[in-house]
Amino acid sequence: MAGKDAGAVGMIEGTLPHLLGIEIVVPEPGRANGRMVITPQHMSPNGFLHAASVVALLDSTCGIGCFHALPDGATGFTTVELKSNHLGTAREGTLVCEARMVHGGRTTQVWDTEAKHVESGKVIALFRCTQMILYPKA
Repeated sequence: MAGKDAGAVGMIEGTLPHLLGIEIVVPEPGRANGRMVITPQHMSPNGFLHAASVVALLDSTCGIGCFHALPDGATGFTTVELKSNHLGTAREGTLVCEARMVHGGRTTQVWDTEAKHVESGKVIALFRCTQMILYPKA
């Protein structure tokens, strides 16, 4: 598949994850690591980290992991379900996550991850998503 072996950094250039400063590395199939330095653009009007910023980090990391773990013949994927539980917040520092594929079927993949605030060591969000695997039309 063309582009499948491209680095994750190149894949997100010019997209929402890139605009939010998200960095993603895929160390091996079935895993992906994400990182985001918290800046004012990640905040909600109340001065706390916007939940959508956290979800963008977690969903993007799982998505890049899914892309690098597509089954033979697949052309892509799309998120069909996601769930997040927000346990805390942060106003500065760095968030990291390690996404793990917990199910890798021919038609779906399920990924889990959590956002961890580096400076405090606290987990601030839990996340799970289901990806539908896409194939060319017959």
